[in-house]
Amino acid sequence: MEPFMSTYTVNGVTFALMQGDIVRVEVDAIVNAANAALAGGGGVDGAIHSAGGPTIMEECRKIGGCPTGSAVATHAGRLNAQYVFHAVGPIYQQHGDEEQLLASAYQSCLDLAERYQIKSIAFPSLSTGAYRYPVTLAAPIALRTIVRHLQQPTSLQQVLFVLFDARTLDTYKRAMQQIHDDF
Repeated sequence: MEPFMSTYTVNGVTFALMQGDIVRVEVDAIVNAANAALAGGGGVDGAIHSAGGPTIMEECRKIGGCPTGSAVATHAGRLNAQYVFHAVGPIYQQHGDEEQLLASAYQSCLDLAERYQIKSIAFPSLSTGAYRYPVTLAAPIALRTIVRHLQQPTSLQQVLFVLFDARTLDTYKRAMQQIHDDF
């Protein structure tokens, strides 16, 4: 069965929202919702490490860590990708800097995409699982950050948001429609 997908075009780049399993997509880079220690975990992080194999964790251990709002790159092991970009989003605690840190985590992945001349990238919804960032607040931040990036010259040709459940997909679709109306 073909996954449901909402597709947009931003400055010639295909931008799609879909429900699915991020470890099954074929792209140049998969974004991992990592923790600051790069120590593996549950959710997207656990699925990526499990599907990609031990070489990803070996590279993460060599890197040692990643500050919140940043991202680092490793090879993708057995995944259908060249790289995994490990992005550390904020834990939602309503301290006031979460929005900037979340946008920065996405932007750090986009910066890595340009550095490695990536043509296709798949994002999960960062910080909205164990880190409890409300999806209704996180989706517009994520989407605006990416749309702004795509409005500039870029190596990217395809950006996917691979979202785990229908509720998250619906929230992203609503947010994208509002953002899309602005460009």
